[in-house]
Amino acid sequence: MKTRKLLHDIVHSDNVLFTFMRSAMASLTSAVADLGSRILFYSLILTSMQEFYRSNLAVAIGAVIGGVVNCCVNYKFTFHASGQNVKAVAVKFLIVWGGNLLLNMYGTTYLARPLSRWQFLLNLGFTDNGIFAVSTLAVAGIVSIFWNFLMQRYFVYRTNAFDVILAKALKRF
Repeated sequence: MKTRKLLHDIVHSDNVLFTFMRSAMASLTSAVADLGSRILFYSLILTSMQEFYRSNLAVAIGAVIGGVVNCCVNYKFTFHASGQNVKAVAVKFLIVWGGNLLLNMYGTTYLARPLSRWQFLLNLGFTDNGIFAVSTLAVAGIVSIFWNFLMQRYFVYRTNAFDVILAKALKRF
């Protein structure tokens, strides 16, 4: 009986811990969609393109597909936002997604700089690739929790004052 209640709470509760667990599952699902579609497009669909364009287009398509999957799964499953205006959610999601991109891009770059001069890591044998990987993982983890999760929980999938502005702007669409 306790197991059944726990499963029910994991799926339905708005408790921050259970919501975070659902968010992690949504992120994993969208990562699989992103990487799977990226590989599919690169390997099977875009084969006649030049390598540079093929690679960039496959990554872009994967990112968009992963983003759409993440937004939809979070809308229905993670944050139980079924009553929210879909257009407003989509716009707010894109704003947060853009912030995510900038924070990861600049955060990784700016963390890698001091790490590449940290003698401790150099003595351990870290190369530029290893330092980039450490920077990427550290920044992605921080951004995932302190930007994506919090912004999605308190901004994207909840009605707020910004929705009034969006409702007026989105009437044309």
